[in-house]
Amino acid sequence: MPLITISHSIGSNGEAIARRVADSLHLELYDDSKLQQIALKIGMHAEDLKSLDEKAPGLFDRILTERPQVYLDLMESVVYEVSRHGEGVILGHGSQMLLRSFECAFHVRIHAAEATRIQRIVNQQNLSPKAAEKLIKKFDDRQKGFLRYAFGLDWNNSSLYDLIINSDKLNIDTAAKLVVDATQSEDIATCSLNALDTMEKLSKEKQVHAILIKHNVDVTNLYIEVTEEGTAHITGLASAAEDIDRMNDAVKDVPGISEVVLEVTLFSGGYV
Repeated sequence: MPLITISHSIGSNGEAIARRVADSLHLELYDDSKLQQIALKIGMHAEDLKSLDEKAPGLFDRILTERPQVYLDLMESVVYEVSRHGEGVILGHGSQMLLRSFECAFHVRIHAAEATRIQRIVNQQNLSPKAAEKLIKKFDDRQKGFLRYAFGLDWNNSSLYDLIINSDKLNIDTAAKLVVDATQSEDIATCSLNALDTMEKLSKEKQVHAILIKHNVDVTNLYIEVTEEGTAHITGLASAAEDIDRMNDAVKDVPGISEVVLEVTLFSGGYV
């Protein structure tokens, strides 16, 4: 079964197409609600889950001003956790960028002209055309700004996608069928066990990275690696003795981490 990411903009019918694809292929759809459930399952705290909702009021301001790396780590760890199963439909959340190195993932972009999006929002939300236009601009600016900040990439870069669908001309059923037919072709590889193991490893490493920052540990000169057995290896330089003291206890809070191995020395200066 395929692992599919579907990126979309408000008013493009992306959510409806993603749901139709998931239903047709009998796959789980990982939308905001489902991703939050996964986050709780792997041990994240409720206050962190606000960062998983790309539509949450003030989200992008928070990401840019309040410990941005923590929220990025949390989002990435959830996407990798979902992906380690090797199948499913992930809706948004930078999944096309996080999984761009995995050949078994199939990346789809749903696009529509602004006029079409405005009319759909007017019909669906009972807004005036002017209000719908402002809503689109607000959401687009947030998404573009966040993805550029988080990944240093433009989400309009066509090289990020395997299939781009213009929903101006194609209805939900037709667009979904294009995705289903493409992913069922022999050209799309099934995720190997090695790829799935890598995703699980990345998920744990992002969780360790996030919890260290949350415990006020300076991670600038630290390297984190998690083994298949659940051992977290942390190597590098600490800026304060207190950081070393906090690392062991902090990382043990990460579900699935059975042991913490520290090879960290106190930064003594002298490096340029």
